[in-house]
Amino acid sequence: MRSQKQPGKGREHILVCLSSSPSNERIVRTAVNMAAVFGSQLTALYVETPNGIKLSDKDVDRLNSNIRIAEEAGANIVRSHGEDIPEQIAEFARLSGITKIVIGINSGSKKRLFSKPSTTERLFKLVPGIDIHVIPDTDTYRSYHEKKKVLSRDVLPSWKDLAITFALLAAATGIGFLFQRLGFTEANIITVYLLTVLLISILTRGYICGVLSSVSSVILFNYFLTEPRLTLRAYGSGYPVTFAIMLLASVLTGTLAAKLKAQAKLSARDAFRTKLLFDTNRALQGAGDDLEILLVTASQVSKLLEVDTVVFPAEDGRLNDGLLFLTGSAECIPLDDETGTEKTAAEWAYTNKNQSGSGKQTLKKARYFYIPIRSGEYVYGVLGMGSAKGERRVSENGILQSVLGECALALENHRNAKGREEAAVIARNEKLRANLLRAISHDLRTPLTSISGNAEALLSNSDQLDEETKKSLLADIGSDAGWLEALVENLLAITRIGDGSVKLDFSDQVVEDVLSEALRHIDKKAADHNIRLDCGNEPLLARMDARLIIQVMVNLVNNAVKYTPAGSHITVSASKKEENVIISVADDGPGIPEKMKDKVFEMFFTGDNSIGDSRRSLGLGLPLCRSIAEAHNSELKLSDNAPHGCVFSFALPISEVDLNE
Repeated sequence: MRSQKQPGKGREHILVCLSSSPSNERIVRTAVNMAAVFGSQLTALYVETPNGIKLSDKDVDRLNSNIRIAEEAGANIVRSHGEDIPEQIAEFARLSGITKIVIGINSGSKKRLFSKPSTTERLFKLVPGIDIHVIPDTDTYRSYHEKKKVLSRDVLPSWKDLAITFALLAAATGIGFLFQRLGFTEANIITVYLLTVLLISILTRGYICGVLSSVSSVILFNYFLTEPRLTLRAYGSGYPVTFAIMLLASVLTGTLAAKLKAQAKLSARDAFRTKLLFDTNRALQGAGDDLEILLVTASQVSKLLEVDTVVFPAEDGRLNDGLLFLTGSAECIPLDDETGTEKTAAEWAYTNKNQSGSGKQTLKKARYFYIPIRSGEYVYGVLGMGSAKGERRVSENGILQSVLGECALALENHRNAKGREEAAVIARNEKLRANLLRAISHDLRTPLTSISGNAEALLSNSDQLDEETKKSLLADIGSDAGWLEALVENLLAITRIGDGSVKLDFSDQVVEDVLSEALRHIDKKAADHNIRLDCGNEPLLARMDARLIIQVMVNLVNNAVKYTPAGSHITVSASKKEENVIISVADDGPGIPEKMKDKVFEMFFTGDNSIGDSRRSLGLGLPLCRSIAEAHNSELKLSDNAPHGCVFSFALPISEVDLNE
C-alpha cells in the first residue's frame, strides 16, 4: 500500500471504487471497516466506460451485490461514465473533497515493455494529495482477470455491421471512379474515403468496423484508383507517405467517431434517466397516500425497464394482495396468484427486508423478483419485477435504485407529514381543552356566584324580604340558569357536530315558520331592540334540519342583540336566489372591525364588547353556527351592512312542491 498525506484538517471522506470483479467485495468491506474506524463519510463510485466489456449476468449480479453492501453500510452510491477511468476517479475525488481512496489491483499482472500505466499508478500522479489504499487481488481471482482479457479481444462485429461496411466502401470506390472521370484531384477522392470511414464508425457498433474500413479504404484507393491500377504498387514516389497519412487519418477519424457515438449514447441514456426521475419525483409528490405512491412507483418501473411489475402494499404490519402492471399499460389489475407462491415470496422479502423470488436462492420458483421498499428499518411494501427483455445492463439497477429511493423518500415524507398533522391536531385539541377550561373557570364564576348568592339570600332572609325583591332574586337566578343551560347546549352541540355523532334529519320546511319559531326562543334582552322578520310575499320551502337551523338563528339573533346598543334594528330575512334560499341576520350596530373578521368564527373568541356583558360569552355561538351551516353543505358568511353594522348569511337548497300531489 502506498499512502500520501493530504494537507489540511477536517473529517475523513473515503472513496471506494466499485467493479464486477470477485475481489471487489473484499475491497468494499475494507472501505466500510475503514469508514467505521475513522467515523468518516463513505462514497462508492462506479465508472462505466462507453465501449467497455459487456457484463455477463453473473457480473451484473456481483456488481449489484457489491453496491448493496456499500448501501447497507450507509455509503453514497455515485455512477459516472467516461473513457478514462483514472481521470474520472481523480476528478470526482477532487470535486468531492475525498481524503482517502480504496481501490484494487491485480497482483498477478505482469509489466510489459509497451504496456500502459495501471489505474493505481495513474491515480498516484493525478491526485498526489490524497491517500490511496491499494487492496491486491489474490491468486484465487487471477483466472477471472485472464478470462476478461480474452473476452475483451473476442468482440466481433455482426453480419449487419459487416454488410454496412462493405456497402459503403463499395459506394466510396464507385464515387472515386466518377471523380476521376470528372477530373477531380486525388485529394477529393481521399476525402470521400474519410467521410465513408466516419459514416461506418457512426452506423456500426464498436471499433472493429471503423478500423477495418480505415485499412480497407487505403487498400481500395491504392488498388483501384492509383497507377498502375489493379495492383498495390504505385508509380508516384510520394504515394507511400500519402497512404500512411490517409491510414492514420482514417483510423483517428473512425476511432473518434466511435467514441463520440458511445459518449452520446451514454449522455442520451443519462438524459432519459434524469427526465424519468424528474417525472417520477413530480408524480410521487402529487400522490395523495401511501398506496398511490406505491402504484406510481410500480408503473414507472414497468415503463422504464419494460417489465411486468407487481406491488404488495403493507398495511398494519402485513401485506395486502398484489396489484399487477403489465408492460406498456398504465392500469393495474389484481395479481393472479392461485398457488400463493408470489404472496409467499413477497412476504418473505417483507419480513426479512431482503430480496427474494426469481433469480434468487430464496423462493426462486416465483415468477417475479421481489425487492422490499423501505426507509431505514420500516418497510412500506414490496415491489416485484418480471424478466427484463433484451440485454441486462448495470445502469438498470442504478435507475431502479434511484426510483425506489425516490419512492421511499416520498413515503417517509408522507409518513412524517401525517405525524406532524396528528401532532398538530393533538396540540390544537390540547389548546382548545386548555382554553375551554380557562374560559369555563373564568366566565362561569360570575353566573354561578350570582346564583349561589341569590339562593343564599332567599334561604337566609326570606322572612325579611318583600315579594318584589324575592321575584327579582328569582328572576336573576332564572336568567343565570338559562344562560348556563344555553351554554351547555352549545357545548354539547358543537362537540357532537365536531366528532360526527350528530345525524341530521333533513326535511322540506317552510322557511318563515322555522324563523318565527327561532325568534320565540331568543334572549329576553331582545325586547330592547327592534327585531323584524322579512320573508317576502312568496312562500319559501328549503331542505334542512329544522332543529339545528333554529339553533343557528337563535345564536345569530342573540349575538346581534348582545353586540348592538338598545334600540338597534335587527332584520331576519329570507329570499330566493337561483336554486337556494338565502337566510340572513342584519343589524345596524357598530359592526365588526376589519382585523377581527377573520377571528369571529374561532372558538373562544369574544371580541371587544363594550356594549354587552362580554364576561358571559365563551365564543362558541358563531363557531357552532358555522359548523351547522357546513353540515348543510353551506357556508356562514360575514359582510358589512350599509351604512353600518354587519350581516351574517348562509344558503339552503330550495325545495319544490308539486301542487297536484
